[in-house]
Amino acid sequence: MKVLVTGSAGFIGMHCVERLLARGDDVVGVDNLNDYYDVTLKDARLARIAGHEAFHFHCVAVEDKDAMAGIFADEKPDRVIHLAAQAGVRYSLENPHAYIDANLQGFINILEGCRHNDVAHLVYASSSSVYGGNELMPFSEHHSVDHPVSLYAATKKANELMAHTYSHLYDLPTTGLRFFTVYGPWGRPDMALFLFTNAIRKGVPIDVYNKGAMVRDFTYIDDIVEGVIRVLDKTATPNPDFDPLNPDPGSSKAPYRVFNIGNGNPTPLM
Repeated sequence: MKVLVTGSAGFIGMHCVERLLARGDDVVGVDNLNDYYDVTLKDARLARIAGHEAFHFHCVAVEDKDAMAGIFADEKPDRVIHLAAQAGVRYSLENPHAYIDANLQGFINILEGCRHNDVAHLVYASSSSVYGGNELMPFSEHHSVDHPVSLYAATKKANELMAHTYSHLYDLPTTGLRFFTVYGPWGRPDMALFLFTNAIRKGVPIDVYNKGAMVRDFTYIDDIVEGVIRVLDKTATPNPDFDPLNPDPGSSKAPYRVFNIGNGNPTPLM
């Protein structure tokens, strides 16, 4: 099987590529290696997988319409794992257009590539941040996610809506995965565990927000990858019990699903 993985030099992307290669899949990687954080970390991740004979890499931004159309046409992937995105919540306050370009324009390019090239299943990264103003605990796929509180979350919610539209219009199987605070080897340096550890190492105060009154469902990278691969192999199907009079946000009459991928054990930061 040939799998296209966007964001293949990213934290989750690299680990997914390694798992796919280990089981014998051909993998097409796409990443623009941007400088949102230290590019040398992305280069080092890429070096771990670049030498594998079943891995083919394209240094391309997903928002590049023509380049992505060419990759889909040339590579003809069977399935797609879409992880490329402009990440970060606070960064969106200063750089909003980066989120529109990567997360919305980029996603429509992925959907169009899948639609026109008979992709059997699109699995894409949503985010736990879509729950926004929802205070019902624990978070469930059956809850409403109509009140995002960051532009990043709004783009991820938009991705879910766009995916459903393509599932409905073109019968494209799509599955969105709402990741919860992923950590582990080769992680992003802008995440809490790395920021806290670096502050401790330097002997400087740790920055916390909301007076530290926060909980996070920390999820180890291996568990995230296991979820991604299992979902990839199980193509989304219509929910035969879907009730349009009482619609379930996590499924549809179309081949569309959304799942939370987390540890299920929220931990207070302080």
